[in-house]
Amino acid sequence: MSFNFGISTNAIFGEGKLNELHTQINAPMGVVQGKKALVVISNGKSTRTNGSLERLENELKQAGVEYVIFDKVGSNPTKPVVEEGGRFAKENGCDFVVALGGGSVIDAGKAISLMAANGGALWDYVQFGTGKKQWPMQPALPIVAIPTTAGTGSETDAGGVVTNPETNEKTGVFGMGTMPVLAVIDPELMMSVPAKFKAYQGFDALFHSTEGFISRQRNEMSKMVASEAIRNVSRNLATTIREPENKEAMTKVAFGSYLSGIQMCVGSCTGAHPLEHALSAYHGELPHGAGLIMISKAYYGFFVKKHTCDDRFIEMAQLMGMEKADKAEDFITALENLQEACGVADLKMSDYGINPEEFAAMVRNAHETLGVNFLNDPCDLSDEDCMEIYKESYR
Repeated sequence: MSFNFGISTNAIFGEGKLNELHTQINAPMGVVQGKKALVVISNGKSTRTNGSLERLENELKQAGVEYVIFDKVGSNPTKPVVEEGGRFAKENGCDFVVALGGGSVIDAGKAISLMAANGGALWDYVQFGTGKKQWPMQPALPIVAIPTTAGTGSETDAGGVVTNPETNEKTGVFGMGTMPVLAVIDPELMMSVPAKFKAYQGFDALFHSTEGFISRQRNEMSKMVASEAIRNVSRNLATTIREPENKEAMTKVAFGSYLSGIQMCVGSCTGAHPLEHALSAYHGELPHGAGLIMISKAYYGFFVKKHTCDDRFIEMAQLMGMEKADKAEDFITALENLQEACGVADLKMSDYGINPEEFAAMVRNAHETLGVNFLNDPCDLSDEDCMEIYKESYR
């Protein structure tokens, strides 16, 4: 019964809530003040074609805010792109950042806001791997996070994951002010996401909380939040894919994703995340959630075979709908069933160019860039154990 709960993001949640954004900016009770915004979106077309960018622009105009658009963020944001975004924000005199998109866009928005306020090189402020481990002197520009996917929970935590292509490091970026001041979580914005990406994102949200549930850092607060995240995501994700117009199911998955972001603040992730980050650091086209799915059965199966925390696995299986679960292996069954229902049970590393000869380097990379997460595993994972997880997952 010991935890630190310090989540300062003001979140407005529900269908149509984007239409209320203007009430939160430059208003007497608003949480955001400023005359000019940097709007960060992806380098794709979705926010333009589905109307979410137009809706955002209308809200900014109602609030009397000028804006410029930065649209160069890819599926795995990189150091050069966020440094360019930081310079662009500063050159244009932006007072705050609005990130409209999936977790990658929101993560990039955090790093861009940090760079706009501090300058220099992003890796000056990275605390892991080859980062120079300097703490930024100035707080980041205020960040408004508007997720268009239900996956990362990045709208309510302080970390942004960025890749350095020169060193193949994919790791977290933090600093004063990188926790969004405002999150607008509107499930309407998530309805049009293609099925496979909806699955990848949903499993990312699920795994944030299943990792937290078995973590050594679990506490009563993180368990409470993770339990509801697991229940909401696992019991509704397949429905959002099968019935893309089902707003009730989408709302529940969005709620679970939001809770998983809180879980990461009050609890922790474990070794699965750095193991995946190493995969997508070397192969940037691999979606983070897809990589997590690929290694999930081998990763969780390792602890099931060790019987490190059978009661926790049984409880997670029950949360996922197997009410009569009574052994740790039932969690693996529930996981397999959900992957089948969501159409992602047959993902292959080889389809993304991953080669087993890379595994040794990836294990080193995982420990060097985000090794702190391995300290949260329910029992220690040796380098050999990590290699076996990769090998068992490979197809």
